[in-house]
Amino acid sequence: MKKALIALTALVAAGATAVGVGSAEAATYPNPGRVTGSTNVHDPGIVKKPDGTYLIAHTGNNIILKTSSDRTAVKDAGVAFPGGAPWTTSYTAGSANLWAPDISYRNGKYFMYYSASTFGSNHSGIFLATSSTGAAGSWSNQGLVLESTTSSNFNAIDPNLYVDPAGNWWLSFGSFWTGIKQVQLNASTGKRLDGTIRSLAGRGGGAIEAPFLFRHGSYYYLFVSFDQCCKGASSTYRIMVGRSTSVTGPFVDKNGTAMTNSGGSEILAGHGSIHGPGGQSVYSDADADVLVYHYYADNGTAKLGINLLGYDSSGWPYVY
Repeated sequence: MKKALIALTALVAAGATAVGVGSAEAATYPNPGRVTGSTNVHDPGIVKKPDGTYLIAHTGNNIILKTSSDRTAVKDAGVAFPGGAPWTTSYTAGSANLWAPDISYRNGKYFMYYSASTFGSNHSGIFLATSSTGAAGSWSNQGLVLESTTSSNFNAIDPNLYVDPAGNWWLSFGSFWTGIKQVQLNASTGKRLDGTIRSLAGRGGGAIEAPFLFRHGSYYYLFVSFDQCCKGASSTYRIMVGRSTSVTGPFVDKNGTAMTNSGGSEILAGHGSIHGPGGQSVYSDADADVLVYHYYADNGTAKLGINLLGYDSSGWPYVY
């Protein structure tokens, strides 16, 4: 969902709590901007298509797809794998539920990295699918990209592809265990380039996941989710950020604390009837950088959240 920017800016402003738009240190956080239609999502990935419309992929059976023409009204668009994804079931204990797809458009083709696992386990795999259209049923399985086992010190879920200005491909991923990891990919195949695994962030075994790398100005920003997901209105997910001048880190927060040492600066947390925001994606649209995430309503339903990102005088992002 990356269009109708002027309209969304107004909608976000209308949905905000009493927060100055230019305030980087607001006393309260803004509410999500207004979205309508099929807004039940979890771990949304998003891409703006060449025709200016938006494609969302999110956690669900066989990867659920949605579309929007204006970044506000959202429609169901089927699933990526209508016939199922049997290549993943050894990681999902037979379930069709696939997690946290990361979707992008490169070189005339859609790339989607997604994960297969079961809750609380690090017997997990990250897979790649590609499509020429992004439509339901058009996705072709490109196979396993990397996996973790119960003897690994990391968890191969929550993938995010970042392509740096030099054209190098990087995949960040991870959840709990020793935290957020990164591998380099072969730009021709979308698979691993070598055996190196880098550490980007961690909380000493504590709750951290859902990495997303994004560049603004001279910095690479690493967005992550801290604390507990998937508990409905009791979820404590919150969105944190650190930054680096290098795509491989080290990433530090506003206080200079390394993200590998539990660092991270909070930019969005639960407030009022908005519970556990996280599972985020970030992209640049014509009017602003945009933060897309899920949160839980009071009744425990997972909902689509969209806000805009600004940057303070020191270059740190804030949500409005």
